[in-house]
Amino acid sequence: MIRRSVRTTASYDEGPAFRPISKEHQAVDVELPPFVRDTATRFGTGVPYALKVLAGQLADDPDMGRPSNLPGILTVTVDGDLFEDCPALAVGYIRESDRIEIRYVNPISFTAPAEPVADAQDLEQQDEEPADPATEAVTVREIADAWQRITGWLQHNAPDSYAALRVGAGPTAIAALEGDLGIRIPVELHVLWLLTAGDDGVDGAGCLPGNRALMTLDAVAATYRLKMDSQAHQDTFNTDRPEDERITVWKATWVPVVALGPADGTSGLYLDAASGYMGRWSRYNEAPGEELDTLVTYLEEAADMLEAPALATRDRPGLIGGALVWLSSIDPAQEDRWQPCTG
Repeated sequence: MIRRSVRTTASYDEGPAFRPISKEHQAVDVELPPFVRDTATRFGTGVPYALKVLAGQLADDPDMGRPSNLPGILTVTVDGDLFEDCPALAVGYIRESDRIEIRYVNPISFTAPAEPVADAQDLEQQDEEPADPATEAVTVREIADAWQRITGWLQHNAPDSYAALRVGAGPTAIAALEGDLGIRIPVELHVLWLLTAGDDGVDGAGCLPGNRALMTLDAVAATYRLKMDSQAHQDTFNTDRPEDERITVWKATWVPVVALGPADGTSGLYLDAASGYMGRWSRYNEAPGEELDTLVTYLEEAADMLEAPALATRDRPGLIGGALVWLSSIDPAQEDRWQPCTG
């Protein structure tokens, strides 16, 4: 935890590098790349000030961090209770002779479940091994990079679809959803929702493969409650069924993420908070199916297909006016207007 005060002799120069100027010695530049800074500011309005305080401390004590699981990266934690609207943070940096570069910033604490959930055993197994801040930081960077590739493509090629994306949710809204669901939101989904809180779509089509749409937080909560109610109904019969005949339509660790369309919640994809893998869900209680994708690989493949459509395997992107439309789920009445993307 960071509890030392910044030296009163330090001042700061705003910009890509924090430069505490000490009267006693030549200070070390503490650099915060724009990509890291932009991502970090989404974690709370108090995060920039917390990082400024940390920069002063690192300038005084460059070796204050501890080694992480990433080669050459030192990690230091920030106590969020010391700053307004700032979660506990893990900050990774590289230490050189005359400079420090912060490589990642990510939250390391999430709202605890409001009450025990039905599938508590899965959650206990999930928490047996604490998440490594360095590993989480890699996930944060991968999610942010994949989503920025998707939204960058949309901005330049499908402006209508880009405009349909909602702004990111705040940490308070995500924490409230955690309390509603009673589970901890995985860091990869937490970061994605900070970047965007859903897709309103264009003419019923979302921007993800199959014209699926990232669900809004309200839709996530409603679908989760519906599926948990369905499982509770099945459990009343499962007690009298042989173990190999018991029916599972939903687990407490499954978080619905993607819907069939912006206004079609009959089916979609969930993220298993326990395993990190995605799976298929349906309102009609069909047997769930494994996708064998993580959220990272799912978004990365979507970005790959947009940037190199000739190499796309699962689906093929195209345009109808200013909207992205994937070929696999195109409305037959619109096929004559569909223009394939060529890269």
